[in-house]
Amino acid sequence: MTISWDDFQQVELRVGTIVAAEPFPEARKPAWKLQVDFGAELGIKKSSAQLTALYSPDTLVGRQVIAVVNFPPKQIGRWMSECLVTGFYREDGAVVLAVPDSAVPNGARLA
Repeated sequence: MTISWDDFQQVELRVGTIVAAEPFPEARKPAWKLQVDFGAELGIKKSSAQLTALYSPDTLVGRQVIAVVNFPPKQIGRWMSECLVTGFYREDGAVVLAVPDSAVPNGARLA
């Protein structure tokens, strides 16, 4: 399926820094509850992320990630997810985070 440039521009991909990560035992699939700081304009948004195979809360906090920030909030158990942290599936099903390869300001939009 081919999309237009205008379609792509509607997806707001921003960089944020994970400021908190904790277990999410109520999730159907193993996941972490994340809080991601997207800077002054967007603030801190919550996300549920199925990253437990490769990342622990200690290795996530302080890491910059790329997330979709303009999806509507989604209720996941008792947690309201406000953004979608992006990643790539490996052959074994584990998710590898999509991240910038050097630091950029929180809230920076994908160019």
